[in-house]
Amino acid sequence: MRMILNVSLPHEPFNTAVRNGSAGATIGKILETIKPEAVYFTEYDGRRTAILIVNVNQASDVPSLAEPWFLKFQADCRFQIVMSPEDLQKSGLADLGKKWG
Repeated sequence: MRMILNVSLPHEPFNTAVRNGSAGATIGKILETIKPEAVYFTEYDGRRTAILIVNVNQASDVPSLAEPWFLKFQADCRFQIVMSPEDLQKSGLADLGKKWG
């Protein structure tokens, strides 16, 4: 199942990692390990944020995606299910509308 993994990086310890030069290598190692479909970096609510598109086959996949961020940066991680246009077409919206509308 495709999900958005929203990673909010606290100022510390991330500032320290930036200052000592390890931030980029650590992020690179995490991304190499979890292999997201896509990743974007931005600011959100005043914090450095990474937005990743990941595939979660089963609930037990979640720790392998979140723990590197928790352990290396004390980050907050949030998962949200997303659908492609093709997924939405398969969802049976018309039938649901008839049933519940």
